[in-house]
Amino acid sequence: MMKRLIWIASYLLVFSFLVGCSVGTTNDTYTKVKESGVLLVGTEGTYKPFSYHDEKTNKLTGFDVEVAREVGKRLGLKVEFKEIPWDGMLTSLSSRKIDMVANQVGIKPERQKKFDFSSPYTISYAQIVVKNDNKTVTSLKDVKGKKAGQTTTSNYGKMAQDAGATIVPYEDMMSAMRDVAAGRIDLSMNDRLAIAEMMKKTKLPLKTVGEQVEKSSSALAFPKESKKLVDEVNKALEDMKKDGTLAKISIKYFGIDASK
Repeated sequence: MMKRLIWIASYLLVFSFLVGCSVGTTNDTYTKVKESGVLLVGTEGTYKPFSYHDEKTNKLTGFDVEVAREVGKRLGLKVEFKEIPWDGMLTSLSSRKIDMVANQVGIKPERQKKFDFSSPYTISYAQIVVKNDNKTVTSLKDVKGKKAGQTTTSNYGKMAQDAGATIVPYEDMMSAMRDVAAGRIDLSMNDRLAIAEMMKKTKLPLKTVGEQVEKSSSALAFPKESKKLVDEVNKALEDMKKDGTLAKISIKYFGIDASK
């Protein structure tokens, strides 16, 4: 009888431990940040206008930085940023050296197998830019036979090439855009948010044409099994959308609401 009681007690102890581990794993990140009061956020710090250092103050700032700070504020947490090169950022997240990544992480099926994601907070597309007096390129079908200035390894260059454009190689977006404005090439394709920021800050005689294509969504990323923290972050993001805070931050950096 005594052996039976000992066996039952041992079984219950192991069962309780396993249940505790299961619950702890599911809520591990949330429990950790609530107990410490600190949310460790990974970001590049070199990815303007999303995450960069202000030239005058050297303070870390940017669209993603401000979004992360506001989310932390609404969760009652102090946000501490860890600047990590992109190549090592998701690895740091996997090893739980950080609690969250705020760095325009695209939601992709292969990433969803390894990480948890918040609701999207930026929606972007590829877009065509031409000189403001150009009347021959009005959509993607019009780029066939035209000169498109693109960085050679970008997805946008491939899109322009697949549409029949002749690719003129450039090292960066701005060099291509200046030549579009000067009439040396016909067009350039790029991310609508990068274009919006460029057009907001420069006076180049350019315009966007055609429909936005190749929709992409970016979200805040978390270690796997961070459901409770993701739920709380999603509530904060939803409140930021409803009260206009997310749109306000977006318009500050892009001149448009990048959340929709």
